Amino acid sequence: MAEKKKVKDLMTEDPIVAELPNNRNAVIREMVKNQLTGMPVVKDGELKGLITRIDFFNHPEEDQLALIYRKEQPRVSPDDPAEKSARLFIEHDTHYLPVEDDDGACVGILTTADLLPYIEEKGISDPIEGVIERKCIPVYEKTPIKVTLQMMSLTSIYSFPVVDSDTVLTGIVTDRDLFDLTEINEGLAKSELGLEDDESTWSWQGIKNVMNLYYEESMIELPDIPVEEVMVEDPMSVYNQTEISEAANIMKENDFGQLPVVDEMDNLEMMLYELDIIKALI
Repeated sequence: MAEKKKVKDLMTEDPIVAELPNNRNAVIREMVKNQLTGMPVVKDGELKGLITRIDFFNHPEEDQLALIYRKEQPRVSPDDPAEKSARLFIEHDTHYLPVEDDDGACVGILTTADLLPYIEEKGISDPIEGVIERKCIPVYEKTPIKVTLQMMSLTSIYSFPVVDSDTVLTGIVTDRDLFDLTEINEGLAKSELGLEDDESTWSWQGIKNVMNLYYEESMIELPDIPVEEVMVEDPMSVYNQTEISEAANIMKENDFGQLPVVDEMDNLEMMLYELDIIKALI
């Protein structure tokens, strides 16, 4: 039996934070520079909430951080049990929990991925089929990527399994895969973000991944190609009887946020997401 873990045993300490007041572009620059997709928001050392890539997607017209960040984001303390964090992740459908000390200061951040090693360590032998409840939306491999991106926007699901005409799993596509092939007006985007030429060492791909905003404002044009030309082919998959801890290990070792679930003939049955698997801790 694995030893009970607390938040402080699993969290990232002293995380990079976004300070209030601040503006959209400055926060995006910090996210790209540090390869982050979410940051706690603080003011004068006090934890105020959270900002994520998705929040920029949802508020493309806003410039000030104060109008974009999540003010009601749930939080945990360092001494809270990991099981409490799992409940909060699921109840609030979030992948981030800022960690707050008794003085209201941000001392860490916990993500759903941080719980995977604990789930693996617990040796949970129950099959994954018992924890999967989230929607599985397959995409036909001939679907245009413009349609796929619209599906992501409408469903708030950012990774889809891809199937052929016989419903056999052939790939997986995420929002990052779509942006990898976008054609961006780089000069205009750099100007809008306030980037200089000497900052070319930054990952331009990272900016594309963060800035769905440029698609919304027609600064991005997606090529007219089907999903099969963008997807990750032959993705790693699991079966519905795969043990929970084994699936957690696969996700942890490969930095996956999701895994397709197939039958013996490789027909897609469902998708396993991080938020599904951490239910094993409740």
